[in-house]
Order: sequence, then structure tokens, then C-alpha cells
Amino acid sequence: MSKPLPESLLSLIRTEVRSQHPYIVPGARPVPVKLNQNESPFDIPSELKKELLDSFLNVQFNRYPAEQPSQLMAALESNLGVEHGSVLVGNGSNELTYTLGMCFIHSGDPVVVPRPMFALYESMINLHGGQPIGIAPKADLQFDVEGILSAIKTHQPPLVIITTPNNPTGLAMQFDDVKRIVEAAPGFVVVDEAYHEFNPGESAVGLISTHPNVIVLRTLSKAFGLAGLRLGYMVAQPALITEMMKSRLPFMVDRLSEHVALSLLSNDQLIADQIEIILSNTRSLTAELQSRLALDVLPSQTNFVLFKADRDPVQFLNDLADRGTLVRNMGGYPELKGYLRVTSGTEAENQAFLNALDSVLLS
Repeated sequence: MSKPLPESLLSLIRTEVRSQHPYIVPGARPVPVKLNQNESPFDIPSELKKELLDSFLNVQFNRYPAEQPSQLMAALESNLGVEHGSVLVGNGSNELTYTLGMCFIHSGDPVVVPRPMFALYESMINLHGGQPIGIAPKADLQFDVEGILSAIKTHQPPLVIITTPNNPTGLAMQFDDVKRIVEAAPGFVVVDEAYHEFNPGESAVGLISTHPNVIVLRTLSKAFGLAGLRLGYMVAQPALITEMMKSRLPFMVDRLSEHVALSLLSNDQLIADQIEIILSNTRSLTAELQSRLALDVLPSQTNFVLFKADRDPVQFLNDLADRGTLVRNMGGYPELKGYLRVTSGTEAENQAFLNALDSVLLS
């Protein structure tokens, strides 16, 4: 048994750190059908995976990768049609949020964020000494755009963060409203587009050339199916990326991750086909949930769906898990009390979830 860490030492840890909680997915346990983290149901095809790993045998593991993954940056810039120097790649978009805090948040700074929003953002703001200014949603959980604009006018924040389509609700903000926020903000506006590939709306990337305060976050974890390799990227004007690069640690992206991402970017039809299947399965899943009168279902513009029933959500989740399907309890967000979230999987996974759901609802 280790000697207890005395309070005199614990007190040396920054208050902003001690007041937070580690990021842990609640309710997680091994089950046959895992639909709780908005992952793609598709792994890289085994033939392509073998080809990638065979070619990776030629890489020297004893050598550092490039300080920054310049090949992948260039490929993403080409894919997006933005100028050279517009992309910064990180170890998942979650890791890049800390770059935002390091670069833009001073102690006491207000940061305007709609609620509910991916919990990591509020944690990041607090860790850097900022003050989250949360804007509650409308009754239907849509963004309160006028409330966001009013908060911007009142607080004059150096940073505004919006996620569209939004995690955790699955709802997207109208592009014109994104533009209104960008034009009203005195500082930078981060537009998290982690689920953009599932949404037919315009991307805020198109605003960057004319609005220098726009920063777009994307990920390869969702539509590209690389959640296990941890790759995300940021798009902004090159002069801003140059400044933000000064805060970055080197070697954050390993050689294998860059190697795989480059291959997938050149296999755009594979990704497009998988996205279409995911969208079709999500539409079918939503319709099936809506057909069950015991459920309240929130339509989604992502690869997941929120639903609730008139029963305890923790027990509901556990009952589903007992029947082999894991979903996510969204009750940690005050606005989403009672809601569970299910990721759209393969047809077989979705059917297994629906079978488990019907079993629970009839019990």
C-alpha cells in the first residue's frame, strides 16, 4: 500500500485541474452490440488493412515521425480546396481543443457556448481559467441563435464555440445562422464539424477565406472510421495556423496513423459508400424508433439518435445492456434528462438493438 499523498502536495495542483473530473464513458461494459460512442460500424476493409500494414513494415520504428504530419496536412488541404498552410493535424480533434485553450483563453475570459454541448469543451474552458457562458437551447432543443448573439454582444468574448451538427443532440445549425454568429463575434469562432459528413448543409470551411476569425474542427473518427487511430484537424487562415503551431508539441501524430489516413483520403469512393450506408441505416433506425409510441424521439442530422421513455434511464440502459446492446445515458446534460443515445450501426446491429428495445418495453 502506497503512503497517502498529503494535502500539502495535492494543494500544489492547480485548482482548475482538481475541480474537474476525468473523462470516462458512463455505463460502459462489454456487450455484443456496442452503440454508445458514435463510432462508424465499418472497419477498414481487411484487404486494404493488410496492404497498409504490409507497406508499414518498411517504416523504421526507431525514428521519430515528422514534427508535424506535413503529408497529411497537404492531402487534407487538397481535399478541402484550401490554400497551403490552412490545416493543423492533431491526435484527435479532442486534443486540438486544448490548443484552442492554450492560444485564446486567458484567466477570467468569457467563452460563449450553446448548451448542451460536448462536455469536453466546458472542461477545457475551465482548465484554462475561462468562464463558460452557456446558452440554453429552445424547448425543442434547437440552438437559441438569438440568445447566442445576445451573449456575444453582452460579453464580447474572445472565443465562441459551436458544434454543428451538435453532439449531443444531433441537431444542426442553419448555415446562415453560423454566418451571423461569425460576423457578430469580436473574437474567434470555432465551428466543430465532427459530424459534417452526415449533414448535407454547407461547411463553415467556406467562410474562412473571407472571415479570418473562423476556425473549423473536423475528425477522422466518425465518417472515416478511424476512432482507434486518433486523428483530427483544424482549418483556419494560414497566418493563424502559423501562430497556433507555436503552441503545439511535436510528434503528436504517429507514422501509422498518417499512413492510414493518406490511404483513406485517396479512397474517397469507399468512404462515400460507407457514409451513404450509415445515413440510410440512421434514417431507418429513426423511423423504427418513431413507430414505437412509448418513445419520444429526437430527429438527427448525424449518425446517432436520441430517444426517451417514461422510465428510469439508468435502469433502461442496463436493461438494454443485459440484452446485449450498449447505448449511452445522456442524463449528464441537464437539458437531456431521461434521454438515451443510440449510434446507428450495421443493419444487423440496429436490428439487435431494436429487438432488445422491444423486449425491454414489453417487460
